[in-house]
Amino acid sequence: MSFEDGLIDLRSDTVTRPTPAMRAAMASAEVGDDVFDDDPTVHRLQERAAALTGHAAALFVA
Repeated sequence: MSFEDGLIDLRSDTVTRPTPAMRAAMASAEVGDDVFDDDPTVHRLQERAAALTGHAAALFVA
């Protein structure tokens, strides 16, 4: 299977090559360091998870 078949292989980050749109999204992405608790995307994910589950807080653990 290949990208030309209409499938994206997610086994490894080296198997599927990013498209120009994917590269643009990565280049413009808001970033931070979750170890130092300053990643805004992790904060939003945790807030959404807490809201969805009805809890006061949630914790993202990779």
